Amino acid sequence: MKELKDFPISQFQDALLSWFERNMRDLPWRKDRDPYKIWVSEIMLQQTQVDTVIPYFNRFMERFPSLEALAEAPEDDVLKHWEGLGYYSRARNLQTAVKEVQEQYGGKVPDEPNEIAKLKGVGPYTAGAILSIAYGKPEPAVDGNVMRVFSRIFAIQEDIQKPKTRKLFEELIRGLIPENSTSYFNQGIMELGALICRPKSPQCMFCPVIEMCQGRSLGIEQELPVKQKKKKPKLKKMVAGVVLANNMVFIRQRPETGLLAKLYEFPNLEWEADAELEISKYLYQTYDFQTETSARYEHVQHTFSHLIWDITVLELNLVGEVELVEGQLPVRLERQPFLTNAEAGFWVTLEELDRYAFPVSHQKIKKQLLEK
Repeated sequence: MKELKDFPISQFQDALLSWFERNMRDLPWRKDRDPYKIWVSEIMLQQTQVDTVIPYFNRFMERFPSLEALAEAPEDDVLKHWEGLGYYSRARNLQTAVKEVQEQYGGKVPDEPNEIAKLKGVGPYTAGAILSIAYGKPEPAVDGNVMRVFSRIFAIQEDIQKPKTRKLFEELIRGLIPENSTSYFNQGIMELGALICRPKSPQCMFCPVIEMCQGRSLGIEQELPVKQKKKKPKLKKMVAGVVLANNMVFIRQRPETGLLAKLYEFPNLEWEADAELEISKYLYQTYDFQTETSARYEHVQHTFSHLIWDITVLELNLVGEVELVEGQLPVRLERQPFLTNAEAGFWVTLEELDRYAFPVSHQKIKKQLLEK
């Protein structure tokens, strides 16, 4: 292809590999080339920084040391060990795919592109990373980090969010990968993007391939990669009710699909005029709870890629005599037909609250409750 015409491929490979061997970080998933560990690490690293992932990876491996252990684990347990990493569909898809490997491939992670690409949640990047790092296959592993590096090296000014641009980078990398050093080559590019060719203020003077970087020679490295600006996230005013009675708290599980699927939460809703009145009315109409506000917690805010939850948090005591049974709704509510699965919550003791996986925003609410 035209981008590689007259490009010093061998010189680039040698410089990158030599630099990586001297500078590679000591990361737990690099201890061996176990495809299961590499797979878990790559899923965790999507949308998440390395330093954040390391303790999660270690805890996850301690609890699920093998593909078989993860396949057989209860989903709630998997989500609990993922708690705080966010993007929980990654964990659910990972477990689904691991079960597929257990059932269809005898517990061995496929080493062929057409097979591994069939697994739930395994896109082109993850497939390329596993195939190249674990199995030494000459497959590209192209994510935003990698596209940033190569957009600067080849001064590519196409929008990296467009599928055709990703294809361009995949073709480029296929022409650059040395067949006998695929694992180190792909990891070297990832490492270069993480340590040197960073999104802001790239450390060009320490770059092992600076002499081959066309973006640097043109003085446009700071302008690359080209990426369409994201829309501003929408602000959503929420109110959450921490309902207490007899040293127990009322929680519920989110729906099986959609945002933060199957995680646990305190009852909440979007409000317009009066947060306290609206949560009280909701609790009464939905659960027949009569409540009175006993405390107001610190405001909680959480930003997703497309929206911001701005949560007013109220502690509410149950008023009146109601028989409470741990793990159930109050007796008088058990036959209410209008409750959806997502609304039909249950009571847990404060001591047992930590057994359930909450999204980050509700972890903050839980923390305030437990530290009172």
